[in-house]
Amino acid sequence: MRFHTRKWIKPEDLNPNGTLFGGRLLQFIDEEVAIYAIIQLEVDRTVTKYMSEIDFVSSAKKGDIIEIGIDVVKYGRTSITLTCNVRNKLTRKTIIEIDKIVMVSLDEEGNPKEHGKTEIEYVKNRLKL
Repeated sequence: MRFHTRKWIKPEDLNPNGTLFGGRLLQFIDEEVAIYAIIQLEVDRTVTKYMSEIDFVSSAKKGDIIEIGIDVVKYGRTSITLTCNVRNKLTRKTIIEIDKIVMVSLDEEGNPKEHGKTEIEYVKNRLKL
């Protein structure tokens, strides 16, 4: 799994128990997978269609640094299916696992749009300098 983004857990990210609020973590994940899908599919209108069961394994507290990992499971005609793992950067302890997240590309009218991608592309390979 490739870990793309790190987040520092701040007081505004905490629930009344003093641990990372699950809704905030899902917000971090949704934003990260959207950015990842947009970059991979090269379609700026990409939305979350589906997220499978979410397994909160542990939590994080103020001051922890977490990292969000994403892998591609498959490419569809208009979609990309991803898996996600969030872990504590320093302890490597898993915080959350999501087996399946489906992102769909849309055209200007909001209809599914074919993207033509079939495999992961890295930005460095797209740039022909």
